[in-house]
Amino acid sequence: MSSTILHISGLTPSLADEDGDAAVPSKHPFLVALGTRVSALRARRGMTRKALALAADVSERHLANMEYGVGNASVLVLLQVASALQCTLSELIGDVTTSSPEWLMIREMLEQRDDVTLQKVRVAIGELLGTGGGNATLSQRVALIGLRGAGKSTLGKMLAQDLGFPFVELSQEIEKFAGCSVAEIQALYGVSAYRRYERRALEESIQIYPEAVIATPGGLVSDPASFNLLLAHCTTVWLQAEPEDHMRRVTAQGDLRPMAASKEAMEDLKGILAGRAPFYSKAQMRINTSVQPLDATFELLRQTVRQGLQLQA
Repeated sequence: MSSTILHISGLTPSLADEDGDAAVPSKHPFLVALGTRVSALRARRGMTRKALALAADVSERHLANMEYGVGNASVLVLLQVASALQCTLSELIGDVTTSSPEWLMIREMLEQRDDVTLQKVRVAIGELLGTGGGNATLSQRVALIGLRGAGKSTLGKMLAQDLGFPFVELSQEIEKFAGCSVAEIQALYGVSAYRRYERRALEESIQIYPEAVIATPGGLVSDPASFNLLLAHCTTVWLQAEPEDHMRRVTAQGDLRPMAASKEAMEDLKGILAGRAPFYSKAQMRINTSVQPLDATFELLRQTVRQGLQLQA
């Protein structure tokens, strides 16, 4: 049997040396790429490996093998993992753009383009479809994005007071729609339902407030529809912080939900940051909240926003 055919055992085939002895199992490039995508999607969703294994009803060891590129998962296991990650099986496999000739031709046109060009294409598509493109003139809805512990609530309230704008804590708006806490939404109805409430709360905030400072949940960027909506209708500011500061601030609030049941909390936190950073970086402005005290950080934020909105300082 050809060595390229995978064994049913769940591992890639072992290649025999010239003496017939079994060599170290080789990693099939497809399985390596699959593992990389699973790990990246997990980080983007802010899930630990243990949490994903539990949600997908797959053993943590089997999931680890998959991420390391040595686990040859069945189609059913891949379906379970894709469902837990809230993505299509085609996205997990890496072939989302093969569903029609138009997709194939568009993909060919966009392959090898840099991020600047792709951003221009995304904005043009938004304008063409009427879903909103880029903001040539910055909106007076200022949305603060970033991981929990970056200072969105604290700095957001201060900025709203300084600008004379309403302050909107989007998590509280989500809870109003659902009639229960964020934790209860996720526990009772799942992450997909939470994302629907999140998008609805964002849509209503955009409709109600022409001027506002909006503190967004850290995982909002994980939902492309909500993030597109935010970018199209708000001036976005990424509040960055060092992982140690994120951990310290969240711990000071008595809340370790992002790292719950994980023995490698800091590594999980760094993974989440790495997974979401490419999305946070789409913001029009960014402020590092780790390099100076609160008052100095706020002054930098207010000056940056006022200058961007062309408001008198």
